[in-house]
Amino acid sequence: MRERQHSAWVIFCFSSAAFIQAGRGSSTSASRSCILLGSAAEEVKYQYQTQKRIKGVVERKMPEKYIREESMIRGPKFVVRLRSHTVFENSAIKLFCSVEGYPTPHVKWFKDDVILDISSGKYFVESSAGFHALTILKCATDDTAMYMAVASNLHGQASSQASIIVKRVKEEEKSIPYSWMPYQYAILPEIKYTKINITFTETFDVTFGKEGDKATLTCKMTINPNLANLQPEALWYRDEHLLKESKWVKMESGEGVAKLSLTQLAKDDEGLYTLRMVTKGGDAVHRAYVYVDDGPPPVPQAPGAPMDIKIHDANRDYVIVSWKPPNTTTEGPIIGYFVDRCEVGTENWVQCNDSPAKICKYPVQGLFEGHSYYFRVRAVNSRGIGRPSRMSEPIAALDPTEFERLHATKLGGRLDVVTYYDDLEAEGKAPGPPSKVCASETDRTYVVLSWVPPVYHSKAPMWYYIEKLQVGAGSWQRVNTKVPIRSPRYAVFDLLEGKDYLFRVVSANMYGISDPSEPTNTITTLQLKGVPSAPGQVVATRETDTSVLIQWAPPKDPNNLIGYYIDSCVKGSKDWTSANHKPHKQTRFVVHGLTTGETYVFRVQAINELGLSEESQESAPLSVRAALKLPSSPYDISLLYCDGESMVLNWKQPIHSGGAEVTDYYIDKCNVAKKTWKEVNIPPIKERLHKVGGLTAGSVYQFRICGANLVGLGDASTPSPSFKCEAWTMPEPGPAYDLTFTEVRDDSLVVEWKAPVYSGAGAITGYHVEKSKKGSDTWSKVNESSVNHCYLKVKGLETGASYVFRVRAENAKGIGMASTPSDPVCVKTLPGTQEIKCGVNEESGDIYLSFESCQMKERSQFVWKKSYQEITDFSKGIVVKTSGSHSTLLFKNPDKEDLGTFSVSVTHTDGVSASYKISAEELEKMLALSYDIRNPIIPLKTELAYKILERGRMRFWLQAEGISSSVTYKFFANNKELVNCEQTKMSHDAATGIIEMVMDHFTEDSEGTFTVQIQDGRAKAQSSLVLIGDAFKAALAEADYQRREYIRVKEGPHFTEFLSIQVGDNASVTLVCKVANLKKESVFQWYKDNVEVIPEVPADLNSGVCKFPLTHFSKKDVGLYKATITDDRGQDVSQIDVSGKAFDDIINELSRISGSSASELSIQCTAEGIMLECHMKYYTEEMKIHWKQKESKITASERMRIGGNPAMATLEIVEPIEKDKGMYTIEIVDPEKTHTRTLDLSGQLYDNAYAEFQRLKAEAYAEKNRGKVVGGLPDVVTIMEKKTLSLTCTVCGDPKPLVSWSKNDQDVEPSDQYVIAMDSGKFASLTIKGVSLEDSGKYTMTVQNKFGGESVDIVVSVYKHGDKIPDIKPTPTPKRIMPPTGPIVIPTTKAATPAPAAAKSPAPAQNAKSPTPPRGMKSPTPTRKK
Repeated sequence: MRERQHSAWVIFCFSSAAFIQAGRGSSTSASRSCILLGSAAEEVKYQYQTQKRIKGVVERKMPEKYIREESMIRGPKFVVRLRSHTVFENSAIKLFCSVEGYPTPHVKWFKDDVILDISSGKYFVESSAGFHALTILKCATDDTAMYMAVASNLHGQASSQASIIVKRVKEEEKSIPYSWMPYQYAILPEIKYTKINITFTETFDVTFGKEGDKATLTCKMTINPNLANLQPEALWYRDEHLLKESKWVKMESGEGVAKLSLTQLAKDDEGLYTLRMVTKGGDAVHRAYVYVDDGPPPVPQAPGAPMDIKIHDANRDYVIVSWKPPNTTTEGPIIGYFVDRCEVGTENWVQCNDSPAKICKYPVQGLFEGHSYYFRVRAVNSRGIGRPSRMSEPIAALDPTEFERLHATKLGGRLDVVTYYDDLEAEGKAPGPPSKVCASETDRTYVVLSWVPPVYHSKAPMWYYIEKLQVGAGSWQRVNTKVPIRSPRYAVFDLLEGKDYLFRVVSANMYGISDPSEPTNTITTLQLKGVPSAPGQVVATRETDTSVLIQWAPPKDPNNLIGYYIDSCVKGSKDWTSANHKPHKQTRFVVHGLTTGETYVFRVQAINELGLSEESQESAPLSVRAALKLPSSPYDISLLYCDGESMVLNWKQPIHSGGAEVTDYYIDKCNVAKKTWKEVNIPPIKERLHKVGGLTAGSVYQFRICGANLVGLGDASTPSPSFKCEAWTMPEPGPAYDLTFTEVRDDSLVVEWKAPVYSGAGAITGYHVEKSKKGSDTWSKVNESSVNHCYLKVKGLETGASYVFRVRAENAKGIGMASTPSDPVCVKTLPGTQEIKCGVNEESGDIYLSFESCQMKERSQFVWKKSYQEITDFSKGIVVKTSGSHSTLLFKNPDKEDLGTFSVSVTHTDGVSASYKISAEELEKMLALSYDIRNPIIPLKTELAYKILERGRMRFWLQAEGISSSVTYKFFANNKELVNCEQTKMSHDAATGIIEMVMDHFTEDSEGTFTVQIQDGRAKAQSSLVLIGDAFKAALAEADYQRREYIRVKEGPHFTEFLSIQVGDNASVTLVCKVANLKKESVFQWYKDNVEVIPEVPADLNSGVCKFPLTHFSKKDVGLYKATITDDRGQDVSQIDVSGKAFDDIINELSRISGSSASELSIQCTAEGIMLECHMKYYTEEMKIHWKQKESKITASERMRIGGNPAMATLEIVEPIEKDKGMYTIEIVDPEKTHTRTLDLSGQLYDNAYAEFQRLKAEAYAEKNRGKVVGGLPDVVTIMEKKTLSLTCTVCGDPKPLVSWSKNDQDVEPSDQYVIAMDSGKFASLTIKGVSLEDSGKYTMTVQNKFGGESVDIVVSVYKHGDKIPDIKPTPTPKRIMPPTGPIVIPTTKAATPAPAAAKSPAPAQNAKSPTPPRGMKSPTPTRKK
């Protein structure tokens, strides 16, 4: 820490009105002082003057501080902030503040965020030596506002706010005009204000740039009136943050032009830029987005640059740097970040971290106090290191509390001395403890602590030590053991995530250390929660012809969310591009720069300091088109029913939806007599049918309706006709409504409608449709007889003519009123119209109706109907599949219920629709065709036949017309399925269609029927061959002949007996086979799982019998075994699978042999308990063996260890107790019988066994705790005379053993030459100083306690200087064990901990001896001094 060379500042004062610096004292090694003289009258205000002088000292010394500390810089800081005031009209008010910073900050004044016009004469501004004031000479009520002082210099800006509230005075309290004004000010006339209008003539548009480019935003405008002294002020904002001129931002304004220049683009510059031209009459605003793309990376596919570098908690030797991660849409994931620093005034960037930081925050330590630094960050991925970020604003490494320690001391008379608290006289005392220790910031691996220093009055410098305690783990530990802390704020690093800590602080100086402060409350470090979860549903809506509005749901787990990145992609491609390169904080964003008419999908990623989340689900595809508009107004409001208190209304939807679905409707009503319109509904109406209640009977009403879409509320409709609120009592039905048209062709169309709301005095029995040509008042009936459904196909129309239609409902009482006439419809087929196609899918056999639309829009959907009712029930096997402009209705399980008329219409088109009627005859034909497709037959060229091959093997085969490579088949003999194995090998050839099975042994047992079943996809086939009677005898005779002939003439080495398993009476398991027709060169080999294995006993080829023993058979022997016999004539192979049932059969046989050979139970005691043993021919854990005590099955546990070895099964009772007495039984189970052996462990038998267990336990305890030599001593030591020999080793034992040394069996007594030592109770040593030839010999070290001990021999050989080092080979000598000195007593206070159960242990483990260290090491010969 920098030492303070000048310890006191003393200031002279000549008057109470102002300070004048008279002189500055000379600098000495002890102090620098400036003295202030004060008048006697100031004694009353001593405390006030003291603070004022301290402030004066700080203000005058700050420039010196920066000069003395070279590159130290500091942004503006408000020492005294603005204060709010409440005043009366016509009174004066003065706001003042004090600002420090270097260079000296410049202060601007704002009123409600608008810069004050100082030239108006209403405001007076003062500025002197960091003191700034704003005076309002005569307050008016319009001066009530929020006032702000903004201080700025090269290194940043700061602001302070205060409100002024101006109240009106009562009449009797009004003062004489201008009596408030000081005499030095002239009386000003009333100021008249002029409204200034600004109109933009040219504006900047959305701007796209890359890192490193330059961008200029320009707006041209007209100003009316254009007054030289009332020019508007141009305020520029980025994302609502006011911009100031800097190295990166330049501003120009004047002569009707406002210009913002971004000198070197970085991703920090991306955002929404707003220009506000502020005038007396308000402001004019224009805004547009600026996009900044990543610049070229230094390494291909390296990540982009991080952004928004922030510095937190700057102190005298560390700062904390944070940043935001870049988007990685086209690059690999980020591994971490490197933080670099550069000292101001240099260009040397130094990397701060050796390994990449995983999160977007990093503490930089090791800074030099008083020096200023820039910081930048680089991202790293698997491809390399990316571009560096824009460097941060400079920050100085300073003690933030240095000037808080100033103190004024009265010297007597009129002299004051301003000093630091720690420069006061009070030597020889340790400081008091700090107080109020708390955490001002908590992160994953560090905590920033702050505290209140103790009252201190000593010249000796004071510092602090911080101590930490992890809750529940250990004791207090000092954190800063190397670097003392000077300021009462410090960051403690290297903490564990998610742990609880306590902290306390100790003050110290050269005289001592204070008591610790009170500990903090429990402080829990943050725990890494991971990146945010993926954002929710992404919705894209139209904005302009080149932009789209994206909205999304925030992530469920934000985890300290920073913002979002948005990506776009042309539908059908995988080329994702970044829409923004700087995290966006809101959940809506406008993506610009898109291609008009192109269809895009969008996705969003959330960001926090750990990185990017998973991508959200992609949005629905959206075609980029012009902006959405408000819908047009609804029309044709009709009355469907009235009950005297309410009316049911219906209306037609707007003709123009504005590009978005009209989802909401709002109704207004008007009582014609009152002529006042009122809202009917506050929540929107979703359907075009609504019941309006709360009406007055007998009154006449009009209605108007507004439609709303995603954009907003459209215009209201024209008022409806006047409807009188009278209850309908007529017996005929009310009007139908919602007439629509589908299947418009050149001479026909289909009319659809909805049933009336009011049915009259009876049920509706039918409908009549009437038509009229457009423009005509003549109506004619379309149907002579009524129809009982809500649709009708109208034929015989004139092509190209336009018609309107209306519908009347009928009941038993008559025909009701007509519906509102429909909109005109032109009878003409839409160009490109296609009809529905009906057929059967050739692959699946599904019956389908298929339709392709000649028109498709973005929101178009296919609506399938049956009998003109929309199909909504898909539970009966009806499936709709739509792709682009093509839609198919599939019948998975067609039946007679599917007869009828099916129609389809396409929404948001010019009436694209069609229908198709399925008749009963057509459905029957399609069902037959469907069955044939779903149940095909494989045609066969030949049926199943046989052919006898050499060696008498029988080949069964057939040939199909054609099969695929995925064909499956099964062979059966007498209805028993055959498996594909060595005896019955099956294969097929897809190229020829042949399927065959070769039977290796065709014998008398093979007589019967052979069948093959084939399946290829859905196609099937079956063929059979009968071999019985004479046909079978002929085939068998031919097979025998071919076998004998092959052996006689052609056969090479072969197996006469294939591999089989033999289990011997001695419980041995062996694989056996037999070979024949061998030569001297014949080679026999064994394989397990296709890996060659070599048995201990080679195969006996002389006898032809080959055996492979499976020693100690268990699960390890499971596998596929294969034997081969090979020579130049060929090879024969035999294999057997030892797993599954074969394995179980072997275990069952072993259980039978072992159970019948099992001996009676016997007892074997151990150091841990009593072991019951049952000897048998073989034991393995796979055998079914159960242990019981008193008929209760014993479960293996820590106390009951069940195990054994190949010779016996064991049950070890660890630390037996009284309840362990009783009858014990072992059961050995085979499939036919259960073998049992019993033992009564009680009475004298139990007592003897327990006594033996206690003896062994005591011996084991003594062996564990006796004195031992752990290691460290060599067998032989060679050393030159006059050197010092040190024999050191480690000993152990409980209690601590006694160590003695002897030479040639004579005790070695301690002396000046022989030094015997024992360090920490475990390091024993014998040091011989100045060894001589007489010190050669055998040295013995003996280690012993009450439980016994041991002794070790060391041979020491001393040689003279200059002689050759003797080569003495060590003779290994075993350690000599010494028995206990008395009876062994095991302490009862320590609970005996049973040893862990030895899983599957064949026998109790023997006590392993401690490893012996390597012996025979020689002492190194010291080098000779030159």
